[in-house]
Amino acid sequence: MAERFERHRQPWTSDELQKLHALAKKGMPLKSIAKALTRSEESVKDRAKMDKLSIVKLR
Repeated sequence: MAERFERHRQPWTSDELQKLHALAKKGMPLKSIAKALTRSEESVKDRAKMDKLSIVKLR
């Protein structure tokens, strides 16, 4: 069963955004970033796209 996130549709804080940028620059995969921020992968992917960040895809 998929993990559930209680933070559904919560706005991003500046602290979370800084962490997202830092983790994306380090080259962490999407799943790890989502877990570190306690947000869904879809939410992280959408926000990264808005901020023009590239996130590593695992193969």
